[in-house]
Amino acid sequence: EAVVLGFQHYLLTVGITVLIPSIIVPQMGGGDAEKARVIQTLLFVSGLSTLLQSLFGTRLPSVVVGSYAYIIPTTSIVLARRYNAYVDPHERFIETMRGIQGALIITACFQIVMGFLGFWRNAVRFLSPLSVAPYVTLTGFGLYHLGFPMMAKCVEIGLPGLIVVVFISQASSQYLPQFLKSKRPIWDRFAVLFTVAIAWLYAQLLTSSGVYNNKPAKTQISCRTDRAGLFTAAPWVYIPYPFQWGSPTFHAGEAFAMMAASFVSLFESTGTFFATARYGSATPVPPSVIGRGVGWLGIGVLLNGMFGCVTGASASVENAGLLALTRVGSRRVIQISAGFMIFFSVFGKFGALFASIPLPIIAALYCVFFGYVSSAGLGLLQFCNLNSFRTKFILGFSFFMGISVPQYFREYYHIDFRSRHFHTSSGWFDDMVTVIFMSHTTVAALVALILDCSLSRETDATQKDTSLHWWERFSLYSSDIRSDEFYGLPCRLNNLFPTL
Repeated sequence: EAVVLGFQHYLLTVGITVLIPSIIVPQMGGGDAEKARVIQTLLFVSGLSTLLQSLFGTRLPSVVVGSYAYIIPTTSIVLARRYNAYVDPHERFIETMRGIQGALIITACFQIVMGFLGFWRNAVRFLSPLSVAPYVTLTGFGLYHLGFPMMAKCVEIGLPGLIVVVFISQASSQYLPQFLKSKRPIWDRFAVLFTVAIAWLYAQLLTSSGVYNNKPAKTQISCRTDRAGLFTAAPWVYIPYPFQWGSPTFHAGEAFAMMAASFVSLFESTGTFFATARYGSATPVPPSVIGRGVGWLGIGVLLNGMFGCVTGASASVENAGLLALTRVGSRRVIQISAGFMIFFSVFGKFGALFASIPLPIIAALYCVFFGYVSSAGLGLLQFCNLNSFRTKFILGFSFFMGISVPQYFREYYHIDFRSRHFHTSSGWFDDMVTVIFMSHTTVAALVALILDCSLSRETDATQKDTSLHWWERFSLYSSDIRSDEFYGLPCRLNNLFPTL
């Protein structure tokens, strides 16, 4: 059962692993062969990072995947003028990849310092349930553009997939037991497998029957099961290795823009850690453990930069939602899923088969799992005093600004790069501002944290409103007698690396 559950987590990582290279690699000049190698490499490194995170990081059942937050600075590197001199597409791809690798390596050093030297730990200690609620909630809601909008690119297979997963996951505990007797929770525990199998088979039938033969190219790419181009391009056996594209090149401005994306990734990963702890039936994550996890995420970004993955690493939001659906918060299952990532990245043909699943099917699953993560944040409101006008103001204002501010920057970023009001002569500075303020999670977390810490937090009444009396028992690793049960390092490593 653990093997099947681990395979489900692997299937869920395929979506973002395929999506990011599919956006970036064609702009770099790469074809299907280059895209297949990048997907294999990203999947391989994600498996390694997941193992490291579950063994030495937070120790939570959290999957590490490529981060969507790095899209903007990566795209800026791809469109840099210095690469216009390369006429050959493959040569341009190689040179662009080397520039991305250099920026990721410098960014990894920044994230490792933030995690292992305690800077992020000290920042997280200021959080309370009141400020964490909008933080975690927007971690899920902020990814709405990867849900229904991506599913609607092929609504005829995405919508049935959404209906199936909702029916299986929710009706399994309400209606199905009346017709199908089972002693074990089979339907909701394996809902991903049932949904993908049914929707994928339906998409194959539509493709084979010729429904999409005369449709536009974009529709065929989104809907057909034979347009990914990965199965024929992927090698049978390929082992990714460091610096496979050549030695990295470094550019200071691009590194700063990539650091801003890493800063956003820290916020999103921390929110995911809180949701994972909630659905893994663990106590709230101590700040020192989050700092340790962020440091190992930095190691993951370093691996991404060394191997050449076009993006950094972050904790997977969708896999945290899958924990809520299956109700299995086992790190062993996550380690098995990491084994699947490494196996299918090495044996490319087998991995390409699952990578060819139409993305609208995966987006249908996102609609459910992102919602689960958001509800984990809303669940923290049960500890707060919702009758307090101070609490209402902080919640309402942080939620609104977390939605409104990124929408402003998203409109100006997509309409015209040069028309943005904050445009300066430094393109990398524009990217830094854009990537930070386009993140719903980052804006909501910053607004909630600043307001929560500045509005008379030192009084007993306000501490009760924000439930700090309950939260403080988990703020120090040593104050919670169950911390070793959930977050203790294996092989008595706590004695060598104590958590402060």
